[in-house]
Amino acid sequence: MASTISINSPADFHVHLRQGSLSSLVTPHVKKGGFDLAYVMPNLKPPITTTAQALKYKHDLESIDPSVEYLMTLYLSTDLTPEEIRKAKKAGVVGVKSYPRGVTTNSDGGIESYETYYPIFEAMQEVDMVLNLHGEIPSDASEVRGGLLGKALSSFFIHQNTHVLNAELKFLPHLFKLHAAFPRLRIVLEHATTRAAVEAVKSCGPTVACTITAHHLALTVDDWAGQSWNYCKPVAKYPDDRLALREVIQEGHPRFFLGSDSAPHPPQSKSMSTISQGCAAGIYTSPILLPLVADLLESFDALDRLEDFVSNFGRAFYQRTVSPERQSKVTLRRPSSGGFIVVDNKYELAEESVVPFWAGKQLQWEVLRNE
Repeated sequence: MASTISINSPADFHVHLRQGSLSSLVTPHVKKGGFDLAYVMPNLKPPITTTAQALKYKHDLESIDPSVEYLMTLYLSTDLTPEEIRKAKKAGVVGVKSYPRGVTTNSDGGIESYETYYPIFEAMQEVDMVLNLHGEIPSDASEVRGGLLGKALSSFFIHQNTHVLNAELKFLPHLFKLHAAFPRLRIVLEHATTRAAVEAVKSCGPTVACTITAHHLALTVDDWAGQSWNYCKPVAKYPDDRLALREVIQEGHPRFFLGSDSAPHPPQSKSMSTISQGCAAGIYTSPILLPLVADLLESFDALDRLEDFVSNFGRAFYQRTVSPERQSKVTLRRPSSGGFIVVDNKYELAEESVVPFWAGKQLQWEVLRNE
């Protein structure tokens, strides 16, 4: 049994670094968790919709920790234009993130119809930017009655009978339609949680990829039902869905790679809900990410796939080969004498605090600082 593992330049292709004092707390955790690259989500308040905003945000992050490479994204909205896409590409912005309206944190300004944005997608295809899809449709609890009228209504109101457990499944036709309309557009289905999503991405061409989070490799529906700390969007699904995520990593499929979706929230918003407001959706993994992924992959006999999953495959899809000045190795080691590392219960900076995933639990790996 190996006692150390060295990984070339780990890269997290989906992370939330927030803003203000909370960003000052969580941004250094990218490096702490073993990662050299962060693909940064744009759902701030207000969202990042222009090149100037993205560059300002990048500057803010670099002022907190300049040792990490930050890849910036724009938030898909009606403010975005083909001209802004071309401007963003020239400035080094890498992707555009699509949030269906209201499905997750800070998505109230999300989209309602993809066709509206076809000129944007055409420009993205032209300049080779990446479209990142939050792969769910909004919940709609209304029911469709039987009979011919009911069937007709069912085919028209495609959102009916939609909930957190089937919202990803019902999104997949949109993925297929976008891929067919823009076959050269690189698309990433973010944080897949279902066997159906895995099979959908596999069935697409080489321009469609998929991120998988660490927590979705660990959790199923029973783990978040009644437990707010394990609640995220998309929610963890059934054991067979988790098995599908694990199997595609074991397989070593090159279009499936890590995107942590690490999403910090103040503890009070995670631990509490009210009659009118649910708990925050998001799981925070950044400070323990590489040891956590190693621990999980080892649990289902996929530790030999670690470097591909956390570095090689994502970098290849995003065309982010490691430059000589940024190349590094991160080493994981097992604690001496067969011990464990206990995950911290909380991280704090001034008035801000966050609670990580698996707080107080044990990990079998720890990060040695970069060589």
